Amino acid sequence: MSFIVSKFKCKGITFFSLLHVTHYSSRFSTAAVASIEPKIPPDFSSCIVQDKDLLLKSLNPSGTGLHVLDLVDEGSLEPHPTLYHLLLKKCTFLRKPKLGKIVHAHISNSHFRGDVVILNTLLNMYAKCGCLDDARNLFDEMSVKDMVTWTTLITAYSQHDRPLDALLLFPQMLSLGFFPNEFTLSSLLKASAALPDTPQIYFHGAQLHGFSFKCGFHSNVYVGSSLLDMYARCGCMDEAHFVFDVLPTKNEVSWNALIAGHARKGQLDRALSLFLKMLRQDFQPTHFTFSSIFGACASTGSLEQGKWVHAHVIKSGGEIIAFMGNTLLHMYAKSGSIQDAKMIFDRLVKRDLVSWNSMLTAYAQHGLGKEAVQCFQKMLNIGLVPNDITFLCLLTACSRAGLLEEGQYYFKSMKRYNIEPGISHYVTIVDLLGRAGLLNEALRFINEMPIQPTAAVWGALLGACRMHKNVEMGSFAAERVFELDPHDSGPHVLLSNIYASGNRWRDAAKVRKLMKESGVKKEPACSWVEIQNTVHMFVASDDSHPQMGAIYKKWEEISARIKEIGYVPDTSHVLFYMDEQEREVKLQYHSEKLALAFALLNSPHGSTIRIKKNIRVCGDCHSAFKFVSKVVGREIIVRDTNRFHHFYDGSCSCGDFW
Repeated sequence: MSFIVSKFKCKGITFFSLLHVTHYSSRFSTAAVASIEPKIPPDFSSCIVQDKDLLLKSLNPSGTGLHVLDLVDEGSLEPHPTLYHLLLKKCTFLRKPKLGKIVHAHISNSHFRGDVVILNTLLNMYAKCGCLDDARNLFDEMSVKDMVTWTTLITAYSQHDRPLDALLLFPQMLSLGFFPNEFTLSSLLKASAALPDTPQIYFHGAQLHGFSFKCGFHSNVYVGSSLLDMYARCGCMDEAHFVFDVLPTKNEVSWNALIAGHARKGQLDRALSLFLKMLRQDFQPTHFTFSSIFGACASTGSLEQGKWVHAHVIKSGGEIIAFMGNTLLHMYAKSGSIQDAKMIFDRLVKRDLVSWNSMLTAYAQHGLGKEAVQCFQKMLNIGLVPNDITFLCLLTACSRAGLLEEGQYYFKSMKRYNIEPGISHYVTIVDLLGRAGLLNEALRFINEMPIQPTAAVWGALLGACRMHKNVEMGSFAAERVFELDPHDSGPHVLLSNIYASGNRWRDAAKVRKLMKESGVKKEPACSWVEIQNTVHMFVASDDSHPQMGAIYKKWEEISARIKEIGYVPDTSHVLFYMDEQEREVKLQYHSEKLALAFALLNSPHGSTIRIKKNIRVCGDCHSAFKFVSKVVGREIIVRDTNRFHHFYDGSCSCGDFW
């Protein structure tokens, strides 16, 4: 079916009339508009209405706002449902709700104002354009609704982060006798999966699962995929696998939902196993598949697996588009390879604000403050406007690199972009001042904050007091943290360490006793290293590893060699009361040192060693690793809770500032 428009002149005015052509030459196949009886004088010539001309603005300032609707009002065109459908679909496609509202106003004044099909198209336009209040007003005004009406609004709420509104419509719909289809249930399940906490997700999702089963939709591929995604999002992977296994027909969405569920839980092995199974069953992974796996690799710091999946993307001809490229960049950065992260950033087809924020985060994680500042300036130069996350990444980078003046400047410049600092920004500035040794300034900054300081703010000051051995202020900051978050073990341990480093052993013992009485447990320190796709984990003075004899012997050998070139064990980092010899022995078998010795025994000569630790790296281990990197001639990369440390040729990338 094609459409042409007839052009004619009457009293010096050019008119266009729409003429429906049922069978016509293929040259009219791209013509647009409607099936309307034309009012055409004998002297006319026919021409095609291009799709791009549908939304031409009124030629007359007093017109409706759209030229086509002006022609209808002037009587040059007969109003027709197809015309309204085409106009609304065009507004939807171009995301132009203002023009859609002009069409809406015209429909309201026509005899089609009660046409449920036209009104559903109008509702869809508002929904797709994100005008949910307009969509709801229209929905409430509709005297006649059908299943499409309900599904359209439910889907709109589900897709625009208003899951509760979507779920509240469901019982209303049922009470009026409407029966949901697979698209309704799929949207409702997506809404339940987007709820803010796990109990709510499971409560609503399980009820919808029961309803789907009762209605026979549980085996539908759309409903089933949404079901398993819902279970995966609330961490119920057994239920997700059950739904997946009983689906008679699976698609890429089903596989992606299951892979993403394991990825979110940091279960890289399960995610990769499913990925391989997906390939063997001839399903093509999508950008969402790769993005999920890269996210899992980032959380575990699994560089080799991440590189393998990246290689698969390249071999399959996949393009590194923005959101997948951002997770790939994040994966390389979190796995310790800042060079590869920068390479991905430079090769992104299109860099959005998330891409720049990801690169700034990468620089912050690796303590590259100057590079972060340069990156930020480049971002501004191309016209991108920073958001609150941009400034948080930038301030964190300044803090970790000791860029005091730059950090203070950028914090003040947030007002220039009408960005109100959040609690995380204040935490970063306290950390910045504290690391620089300006503890009194940091305390003054906290007292002058326009918002109530949280446990995180006082925790940043407490950490700075630990770094600079300020016992009195550390005690004060710790008391504030205990009041706000009494169950966090971190501040208790920090305060105990502050007392111990000041030889106040009784006070340190009191803090540990308080922890025991309050049921607060310290997270045990552990380090792990990956060799040939197997993760090996160690704790201090570990004796459980099958190679432990060789590991201890290797570290004793390395320890002797680094002492020859100047390493002196710093026993102040042993935070228990014991004699000097016992302290030195205790230092020698920290978890990161055991992981390093194991890596030296089992990795190729000259290769980079990558170690992860679940808490801040010990000061003595930091010193020892610098000497080891010089003795063995290898780069050692340690990722702790704060940042990355790149040890090479006797120095660390942090400049001993961490």
